[in-house]
Amino acid sequence: MKAVFITFNQAYYDAILSIMDRSAIRGYTYWEDVQGRGSKTGLPHYGTHAWPTKNSAIFVVVEDEKVAVFLDSLHKLDLKTEAQGLRAFVWSIEQLI
Repeated sequence: MKAVFITFNQAYYDAILSIMDRSAIRGYTYWEDVQGRGSKTGLPHYGTHAWPTKNSAIFVVVEDEKVAVFLDSLHKLDLKTEAQGLRAFVWSIEQLI
């Protein structure tokens, strides 16, 4: 099992859920409002007057065999509108109850 943490412009929410549904990835935790900025060229997403856009985040645990296809789908979504911002981070889950 792998943990996937996705941070994204809130505009991506429905598209990400659609990708998860098509990939048969069901359980997740969602944070509606998170703030940050990209590590290289991303603009701040602070929800303020000067930087009004906001990010959200999803944490999901995925079976190993689904991770590559899931990340590929997320990457394709990000490439369509790179300025919006979408990142996914993966690490191994050692135990699960």
